[in-house]
Amino acid sequence: MTFEQWMRATLDRVETALEHYLPGTDIAPARLHEAMRYAVLGGGKRVRPLLVHAAGELTGAGSQAVEAASAALEMIHVYSLVHDDMPAMDDDTLRRGKPTVHIQYDEATALLVGDALQSQAFVALTAEGNGLNDSQQAALVRELAVASGSLSMAGGQAIDLESVGRKLSRPELETMHRKKTGALLRASVRMGALAGTHPGADALASLDQYAAAVGLAFQVVDDILDVTADSATLGKTAGKDAQHDKPTYVSIIGLDASCELVAQLGRDAHAVIQPFGARGQRLAELADLVVNRVN
Repeated sequence: MTFEQWMRATLDRVETALEHYLPGTDIAPARLHEAMRYAVLGGGKRVRPLLVHAAGELTGAGSQAVEAASAALEMIHVYSLVHDDMPAMDDDTLRRGKPTVHIQYDEATALLVGDALQSQAFVALTAEGNGLNDSQQAALVRELAVASGSLSMAGGQAIDLESVGRKLSRPELETMHRKKTGALLRASVRMGALAGTHPGADALASLDQYAAAVGLAFQVVDDILDVTADSATLGKTAGKDAQHDKPTYVSIIGLDASCELVAQLGRDAHAVIQPFGARGQRLAELADLVVNRVN
């Protein structure tokens, strides 16, 4: 199976899993469930679920297990986007090529969508018959909770809001991005691996290094695309970082240096998973997918 075939098949599995784990619109409160499904289904790059599936191939994770883990990761990611787009945060009107949730519905509904998706992620991880045993469920719940909390994703967003109009040093910017974006990408790789046979401390350490490189590359690419791409291409408002006077890699080190950094991070990701051989093929291809978004 080629990478493109694998990705299409995996994305179909992810969509089916999300359909399964999200409440239906025939269940009250129907409008909230409709808005949750509007936010989650039928859009997005699904990088986090793809990483879950790719890492799961390293450890022989079962299909139900990686599907539950990937659905949980995507729900947390989307909840963060819904809240991030609200007027109190980035005040954006476009996400994944369509109106943001608070525009399509209203601000109160958007707030509840984010809250409910966060809870629903942990429902998916602990659902009966999801292919995860008790110890795996506990491990994955902890991974996701830590990755989305104040020391990671939410904390990174807080730093981002505090940094508007302020010039950050490069180490400070990297710290912010490793929390805001990198933590959930790292959790995706770890959760996929832990959904199968435990890979061991050394393998997990290598996967952490891979995830750190890919996670930072993903954010640097986002900074580049915010400058070089248009809104139609991005599926979200282009140029908003400069408009909001946010520190980015492009603003701190320049466009050319940012592109060079992305390429180096791609090489770093390949180097640390090279010992996995064929089992790491999909992870290597996903690293290329992230890096090549700038081309």
